[in-house]
Amino acid sequence: MRKHPRLDQNHLEIVKALLDIGASVQSMAALGGGCPDLLVGYRQKNWVLEVKTEAGQLEPAQESWLGSWNGQVAIIRNIDGAIRVTTGK
Repeated sequence: MRKHPRLDQNHLEIVKALLDIGASVQSMAALGGGCPDLLVGYRQKNWVLEVKTEAGQLEPAQESWLGSWNGQVAIIRNIDGAIRVTTGK
């Protein structure tokens, strides 16, 4: 686990927007090893979200983790994308 995880610039505003729509949000950014940034629960569904800036690229460990995950996962780059993935709208 990383003591001081590096957060993308838009991480906190995305978390706030998800909380504002009633989602549960758990940051997993400190786990490292390519694990995505957020665990989000909304209306009985769970999502794993990797937060990136508009120009951000996945690191090799993130590509590996995302490629091996058999559940719901998405890369999000802004508030609209986070809400769209989470709500399905």
